[in-house]
Amino acid sequence: MKLRPVFLLVGLVLGASSLTRTAAAKPLILDLGQGLAYHRAHTLPSDLPAASPARAQPLVLDLRYTTGGPDAAITLAAWLKFRALPRTPVIILANTETSAALRAAFAEREDTPGLIVLGLNAPGFTPDLALAADPATERRAYDALAQTDADAVAVVTLINPPLAKPRNDEAALAAEWNPDRTAPNSSIANLHPADHGKRAITKNPATSTPPPLIDAVLQRAVHLHRALVALRQI
Repeated sequence: MKLRPVFLLVGLVLGASSLTRTAAAKPLILDLGQGLAYHRAHTLPSDLPAASPARAQPLVLDLRYTTGGPDAAITLAAWLKFRALPRTPVIILANTETSAALRAAFAEREDTPGLIVLGLNAPGFTPDLALAADPATERRAYDALAQTDADAVAVVTLINPPLAKPRNDEAALAAEWNPDRTAPNSSIANLHPADHGKRAITKNPATSTPPPLIDAVLQRAVHLHRALVALRQI
């Protein structure tokens, strides 16, 4: 009788660990706005989106790094023929690390007008829209979305990162016209009288920030959807 609380505690810990592993393997589902949904599948066919009783909507199906064999490929092909329609297209994100069997499932897509494939340009992989980007950066952006709990801010940042605009305010103009008053560590270089009307900006390697992380493939999918909406194609 005295050991029962210990067994109960161990059971709860093991159960929580199991739930954590299960949650980590679940598909990632997001709302990308303006009627566009996002669904990331890790393993097929188990991670395919379930049929919804509600009206279908355009969908980004992220199959980058997704695993699945021949049976999964058959299921995926059948699902796409049912789900990918001209008014409710399915935009697939894929790459060379997507299972070869799964890539074969949507390689012949002439008979599926609502299917569009996006990905990085690579030998042996021919998406409808090929992008030139660094595969390592794509992987970092892919992982970053899940690591930030997929909140709205993270999605917007990966698709439309904040842009650093050149400074053109009163302080910058004062520094240009009065270089002697410029702080010693200012990013605005001292200007000579001959440089009137021109501003020289110096870059400090110690304070420079790396470029923002962008998921170029997901970004292009969202832009494509917005263009189709603007053209009233969907």
